[in-house]
Amino acid sequence: MKTSGVSILIVDDEKIVRESLTKWFREDGFKAESAASGAEALRMLQEHSWNILLVDIKMPGMDGVELLQRVREINPETTVIMITAFASVETAVKALKCGAYDYVTKPIDPDYLDHLVKNVIKERFLTEENIRLRNTVDMLSEERTIIGESAVMDQLRNTIRSVAPTNTTILIRGESGTGKELVAGAIHGTSPRRYFPLVVVNCGAMTESLLESELFGHERGAFTGAQYRRKGKVELADGGTLFLDEIGNIDGKTQMDLLRVLETKQFMRVGGSEMILSDFRVISATNRDLEQAVKEGAFREDLFYRLNVFPIEIPPLRSRESDIPILAHHFLLKHAKRMNKCVTSFSEGAMSALRTHRWPGNVRELENAVERALVLCEGDTIGPEHLSIRAPESDATGGKKLAEVERDHIRTILHETGWNISKSARVLDIDRVTLYNKIDKFGLKRRL
Repeated sequence: MKTSGVSILIVDDEKIVRESLTKWFREDGFKAESAASGAEALRMLQEHSWNILLVDIKMPGMDGVELLQRVREINPETTVIMITAFASVETAVKALKCGAYDYVTKPIDPDYLDHLVKNVIKERFLTEENIRLRNTVDMLSEERTIIGESAVMDQLRNTIRSVAPTNTTILIRGESGTGKELVAGAIHGTSPRRYFPLVVVNCGAMTESLLESELFGHERGAFTGAQYRRKGKVELADGGTLFLDEIGNIDGKTQMDLLRVLETKQFMRVGGSEMILSDFRVISATNRDLEQAVKEGAFREDLFYRLNVFPIEIPPLRSRESDIPILAHHFLLKHAKRMNKCVTSFSEGAMSALRTHRWPGNVRELENAVERALVLCEGDTIGPEHLSIRAPESDATGGKKLAEVERDHIRTILHETGWNISKSARVLDIDRVTLYNKIDKFGLKRRL
């Protein structure tokens, strides 16, 4: 254990005690000095800060307890260990109540004192490390910003600032690609729970049995292939935030199980019998119309109201055209740095194409378009020829509704990939289960 940077002041009216303790600690690498009285110790405290004080309780003039109280006023971070020849409960209680770390009795056992001091150093190190980690988390949380200068994004940031400090359950709503997980991360990152994990569960990418195990964990032997006990996401989120993405896609049984867990914060692992407690905040997200799903009997009404305590609506990119240049430059810098390319700007034609495109895939589609353009660009400026979109001569949708635009876009990608579901899902930046759901929703069929 590193001791060279640790300073110790021994305060005792007995010269032999001062000299022996000072010698012990100096031999162990500490910076050690001594004082013969409380008054002398106070003068030395004014001149220098000390990590640890060893203070005799019985001293003429200012006794050890009074000195302890004065030290707590001057520097509360200084650790004080009391020394006493009177090993009584009353003495110990009085010293500890006044803020002493611990106390030792005379004659002093060097091994015990060494163990006690090293415990103090270890605790101080852990405290300082915790502070550094918290500062790092705070810095990273500040960097996870919501990009955009439009009025709707200002309102969204204000909403996040208002709701983040609370434990309120939040339902984030918005089209695919609008940044629902980013908003969930911003809420968690500015909440009191930010020092604990943000656990993400993609509810739309798993089957019923897999999602149950993912959420609640399982015991060894719970099912074929369960060779080890596994903690679920609900348990891992203890102290932090559980983000349930695509919550509208979970089946009826999981809805019932989830409702019970949200109400009680208790659950059992699959195949287990032990009730487990977990303290977590719930943020969920969906691009489905849950009210309509409730009317159709596809989503439990009681679960909907449990999740929809504080709804947040994320606007689609087409409703905030002024943010497109800001986002495009952000993605340009982000991916150019990653690719080590010196591309620094967009031409007027390229920016015009970006601003007039309808972006059915929202911010995610914009980022993908910029990344693809960077791959193709050989100079320092992205032009229209590098983009996989074109500026329309008139309304790009021809008056179509959003659902029709999304349907046509998915149909085009499926056709271009020869109906390769995995490849199409990657291009669309969605999972295969979501793509299958959209194919069923829009009644898309492969043309032979």
